[in-house]
Amino acid sequence: MAKFKSEELLNELAQDVRRIKEAAQFLVTADKNKLAYCPEEGRWSAVQAVEHLNGYNRHYLPLLEKELSLITYDKNAWFTSGYWGERFTKMMKPTNVYEIKNKMKTAKKMSFPNSLHVETVLNEFIAGQDKLLQLLELAKGKDLAKIHIPITFTKLIKLRLGDTLRFLIAHEQRHMIQARNTLKQTGVTTDKFPVLLSVTETSQQQKQ
Repeated sequence: MAKFKSEELLNELAQDVRRIKEAAQFLVTADKNKLAYCPEEGRWSAVQAVEHLNGYNRHYLPLLEKELSLITYDKNAWFTSGYWGERFTKMMKPTNVYEIKNKMKTAKKMSFPNSLHVETVLNEFIAGQDKLLQLLELAKGKDLAKIHIPITFTKLIKLRLGDTLRFLIAHEQRHMIQARNTLKQTGVTTDKFPVLLSVTETSQQQKQ
């Protein structure tokens, strides 16, 4: 399993979240009709991809906040990922900034109709990133392996705090790239869309 210096990991994840927030702010400036555009049947619009992320945040953020507020485990300088956390994160993490190659099925409760209020969806997502940044800061005083969070589709599998954060943010990177690519298909120039993966992250993924 992967091993990390806890504070370095949290700082890197916070930087990832800041890039994701910038990406969402880019979407705010786009034409709302184009954000709701579905390129073909069975594919999501950009705003559906963001609402999918909101669905995950509604599950994870309150649980993370509750556990981080209640648990007082001593800080640990190192974090080692667990089996499921490492597996799920690798499945979700994009391997490059241009496309999502490994397609996955989505649980029905996390798939939303294309009748969304674009501004409401984006505002909720940006607020979620602000909350996530607060939680990452709070996590610096905890042992990232002692707190466990249940995943969305079963309470039987719980991820370590560090893995929950890694997985959640990798999932956001994945679907924000998807949203960017869908928007680009409408003719919107995405040159100013933030790069969501650093060169280091990309090279590490390609080696794995």
